[in-house]
Amino acid sequence: MAEVLGLGITHYPMLAGADTHMANLLKGTLQDPDIPAERKDPRNWPELARQEWGDDQGVKAAGEHRARLLAGLERCREALDEFRPDVVVVWGDDQYENFREEVIPSFCVLAYDDTEVEAFAVLRKMNIPNAWGLPGDTTYTMRGVPGFAKRLATDVIDSGIDVAYSYEQRKGIHFPHAFANTQIFLDYANVGKEFPYPIVPIAVNCYGEHVIARKGGFARFAEIKAGEQLDPPGPSPARCFDLGRAVARSVRASGQRVALVASSSWSHAFLNDKDWHLRPDSEADGRLYEALIAGDTDTWKKVTTREVVDAGQHEMLNWFCLLGAATELGLELEWSDFVQTEILNSNKVFAVYR
Repeated sequence: MAEVLGLGITHYPMLAGADTHMANLLKGTLQDPDIPAERKDPRNWPELARQEWGDDQGVKAAGEHRARLLAGLERCREALDEFRPDVVVVWGDDQYENFREEVIPSFCVLAYDDTEVEAFAVLRKMNIPNAWGLPGDTTYTMRGVPGFAKRLATDVIDSGIDVAYSYEQRKGIHFPHAFANTQIFLDYANVGKEFPYPIVPIAVNCYGEHVIARKGGFARFAEIKAGEQLDPPGPSPARCFDLGRAVARSVRASGQRVALVASSSWSHAFLNDKDWHLRPDSEADGRLYEALIAGDTDTWKKVTTREVVDAGQHEMLNWFCLLGAATELGLELEWSDFVQTEILNSNKVFAVYR
């Protein structure tokens, strides 16, 4: 009989960098000339933002934020080691990495064999030193389970949900960081060494209308005002919920010990257009977190694609997948933590479901 553990974590790239650089995303945003000057003035920011920014532009706050994140990751890793999974299935977003103009699948199971992954590829692009002081070209092996992955894709398709599959990663681009950082952060003390559990990634098109339009990243307001050529939407939150249920049914039939992981931060400042990319939408995040801890899946199931995009919660589609699986399997929330920030791009949530 299969046994299942559910985890929710972050793959926040700046956690892999030094504290001195953790607020770089905000610093870059403050250089956008089309953001009103009064909105960029720290004296007009919310109290928490002013406290975090301090007199060192967020360096002290970064250290405190890191400590909270590492505590959440440690709690999740302890649950993982106690559970001893045969395989770890991870829902993560492909941020204009494997999937570009040639094809953007709503969902794709990466049925890869063992893969050599460049640990700090994203940081190297941004010229940011890593937190471990390791060589910038450090690599590690992500162990794959292609047979399990193909069976999973087959089961999901047979259930009536179309899902793509991939046997090889795109050449000339780093491995999708949502999955790369999931292994790094769950094995924070041993980066570059062997992680004991194989991983099956499931890529979700979280960026939807912005995946090609913004190349999965930032946009200046001059570009937005000029009129973006938006892409078709990604899968709806409800569809992600359904995918999670289908994956859960496949896992239940597998007879294996499987950990299901949603990997993403919650709302992202650089996607929160209405707040000038200066802060995450903590209000929207708070409403969903309250529903999460109350076991109120109905509130989550009512969320629309438009609401997700307007709040900059694009990557939370991965969590809708996890909640769908938890609902299907009757998993209950054992522990969670909400880590709020105003200046470090995104709020982060950790969760353990059993």
